[in-house]
Amino acid sequence: MATSLIAAALCGSGCGMVSRQQNVSGVRYFQQGQYPAALRQFQQAAQSDPNSADAKYNLAATTHRLGLQNRDTNLMIQAEGLYNECLDRDPNHVACHRGLAVLLTETGRVPQAFTLLRNWSVQNPNLADARIEMARLYEEYGDLTTAEAQLQQALQVDVNSARANAALGQIRERKGDYQQALINYQRAYALNRSQPGVSERIAQLQRQTGSAGISASLPVNSPRNASLPQRGLNY
Repeated sequence: MATSLIAAALCGSGCGMVSRQQNVSGVRYFQQGQYPAALRQFQQAAQSDPNSADAKYNLAATTHRLGLQNRDTNLMIQAEGLYNECLDRDPNHVACHRGLAVLLTETGRVPQAFTLLRNWSVQNPNLADARIEMARLYEEYGDLTTAEAQLQQALQVDVNSARANAALGQIRERKGDYQQALINYQRAYALNRSQPGVSERIAQLQRQTGSAGISASLPVNSPRNASLPQRGLNY
């Protein structure tokens, strides 16, 4: 079930010009499906900047993809180690927490995945992203009520979180609360117009509900969004 959360895009930045260029090149190869070539670029990026959490994440995600593709247990073990190295460098790396949680579920360790994200949110009570990732995992396993509660808490931490609003819209749409879902999507769009899928969901729900929509005169913000393509919206 949780395999739909696997990362399909990568961080393109690094600390240093050489590392950054190698990461960008690796991302390009990854997007073209040339995973071995991407892996070589990310290995070079990690050597160029050993402290780059993004380079470690890119290495982990690509190794993870190859492990799944080849059904190679050793590669999955390597990917898990690389995710942990990424978190050693940046304990709040959002994509890395997600990637590691996905790997844990794929290898039959669902309770450990929940523990990983729960501990992260407990250790960082003022970090909305931690609760958003918890909500993502609860949603993936069908617990929409707990997922919604996590997102409400995320919005208490950061009322202007475009990701939390988009995620809450998706949960409420799945629960059949279309009017409230529309409000959340519109808030998400007003805060960050580049979120994939949000404008389409707004248009669809407006057609379904016969609503012209609610004017959301909110400040447009561009929060750092490390989200990667998922089932449904990319929040």
